[in-house]
Amino acid sequence: MPRTPQDPELGRRLSRRGMLGVAAGASAAAVVGAAASPAAARPAPDAATGRGGRPVLPPGRLGIQLYSLRDKVSTLGFAPVFAELAKYGYDEVEFAGYTQGSAGPITLAQLKRLAADHGLHPIGSHVGYYADGDPNAYTFAQNLNKVLDEAQALGLQHIGTASGPWRYGKTVDGWKRCAEEFNTYGAAARKRGMKFYQHNHGDEFSFATDRPDVRLYDVLLAETDPDLVFLEMDIYWAYTAQFRFSKRPDGTPAPFEPLDYVLKQPHRYPLFHVKDGIRDDTAPDGYRMVDVGDGDIDYRTFLSKVGRTHHGRRYHHWQTEHDNPVESFAFARKSSTHLHGLRERCGE
Repeated sequence: MPRTPQDPELGRRLSRRGMLGVAAGASAAAVVGAAASPAAARPAPDAATGRGGRPVLPPGRLGIQLYSLRDKVSTLGFAPVFAELAKYGYDEVEFAGYTQGSAGPITLAQLKRLAADHGLHPIGSHVGYYADGDPNAYTFAQNLNKVLDEAQALGLQHIGTASGPWRYGKTVDGWKRCAEEFNTYGAAARKRGMKFYQHNHGDEFSFATDRPDVRLYDVLLAETDPDLVFLEMDIYWAYTAQFRFSKRPDGTPAPFEPLDYVLKQPHRYPLFHVKDGIRDDTAPDGYRMVDVGDGDIDYRTFLSKVGRTHHGRRYHHWQTEHDNPVESFAFARKSSTHLHGLRERCGE
């Protein structure tokens, strides 16, 4: 999910709310005709390492956040998009809205059936956390039952938000209040057979304004019930935070490793966003976002180590994402090819 530094909550809410209703000018025939064959999505066993080890990507666990394909969904509709994703070797999709712009109306029942017809499992969805001043907003805070009703109609296992816990400010107490609300959403989701989750950006790893020695993400972890509130780590944004927040406001060192959070509590991370970046100390975030496989984040190691936790390879789900790909189908195809080609090294 993209980050909007001036007002994280408002920016994310506006970009998410309108993303699938905005038409783009792409030609459907030209874009769909450029698709790769299914074989292109699954390279030979030694394509990535030359060693022929076990694939680091668990079978049946590759998904994509449809925000990355919002231009195609809003012009071509879900059906052509799902057809392409099936060709590229995807197993799952994560929603960021249930409309398809100029492609016309679609019901939740039709959307669920369409995904099944293409062999895609809807694994989760992003919905806003709150909208102050709008009692009818489609968010967890304003319309919890509607959010859960729609997720249940789609057969989702997870329902979450990409909004940070900024509702009550950047203090420890403010984040504790948000944690209480997240616990409420988690309890309601569990009653429906789903898991509630929060997707991070970089700023969640910053420090509390009233306690500059306390990382806010640690408050979220400590104050939410681990049986009710789960996390979807956006790995790219976590690594940009590692660059931005490696020191406390007073300048004292405060290094952290995103992977360590997962290895310490693997059950809390059923979902991940897999996006890539080229390390660049001159960039504001320390990275420049690129297609998965073109950057410097070591996904072979990350997936391998998560897969060796006591929860095993079949618990976690991996969703590729790029906030603004140059060509979204090309991004989806390249990401799948890269991740399917990653192998563990011999002896691991």
